[in-house]
Amino acid sequence: MKFSLEVKTAILILSCIAIFIFGFSYLKGSSLLDNKKQLHTLYDDVEGLVVGSNITINGLNVGKVINIDFDENYEKIKVTFSIRNDLNFSSSSKAMLYEPGLIGGKSIAIIPKYEPLNSIKEGDILLSDVKPGLTELVNQQIAPLQDKIEGLLTSADSLFAGVSNVMNYNTQNNLKLALEGITQTIENINSLSGTLSEIVDNNQKVFNSTLKNIESTSGNLAILSDSISKAPVASTLENLEIVSGKLNRIVNRLELGEGSLGKLLNDDAFYSELLHSSEALESLLTDLKKNPKKYLHFSVFGRKEKSLDKER
Repeated sequence: MKFSLEVKTAILILSCIAIFIFGFSYLKGSSLLDNKKQLHTLYDDVEGLVVGSNITINGLNVGKVINIDFDENYEKIKVTFSIRNDLNFSSSSKAMLYEPGLIGGKSIAIIPKYEPLNSIKEGDILLSDVKPGLTELVNQQIAPLQDKIEGLLTSADSLFAGVSNVMNYNTQNNLKLALEGITQTIENINSLSGTLSEIVDNNQKVFNSTLKNIESTSGNLAILSDSISKAPVASTLENLEIVSGKLNRIVNRLELGEGSLGKLLNDDAFYSELLHSSEALESLLTDLKKNPKKYLHFSVFGRKEKSLDKER
């Protein structure tokens, strides 16, 4: 049986159309020959999720996303996906949008709940949830740090502006002069240090001799300390105590008026008699100096005073 050219051409075109439809369905994540359930879920934001993204349960791929569009009220994003027909989890399960990696967009993970009396049916709408991805977590951690860095940069900018205002031409000149003065001071200190080193080197012998004298003096002080420690301090203190007792007795006798010195200190009459006696003795000595011949009756040559008076 021979086919005409037109029939062959028609068969070829139909075959290409069928292949194109099957291929397009496959690329969309669905197959015309597969019997799968279609479910839905609603999200506020589906950035990164595309048609053909994987649907997983506990990491196992069980379906594909087949459509992403607004819902009937244009308030949320309705995601339609297909899963294997043999799965019978509860319609109260969650469809969690997550980021499987840094590259590859987003996927949907089914968090199943198994309730035999509430199994999923074609067209059910599952509860939605969103798990922050690594990029979002990094952004959440970087955002406060970014604010701090911006504040730090603002403070640094203000600081530099203040420094620029302070560091005018006169201030710069003064700072240069101050630095020159500091440099000169350091040079003087270095020079002084060199001079001190020379003095120390030149007087090293004197220093050594002084140290030896100090060492000798320290030894003598040690010997003196040993001598003092060996001295009869106890007997000396005992003698001092005896002497102190005797002095106390003498003072007590003086206070009681015993003895001549006690009477002198306490008896006014005795003091007056001593005073009169001292005056009489002083008068006698004065008269003796004026008239020694009146009291001394002798001559160097053996003559009497009377004969001399007669001759006169």
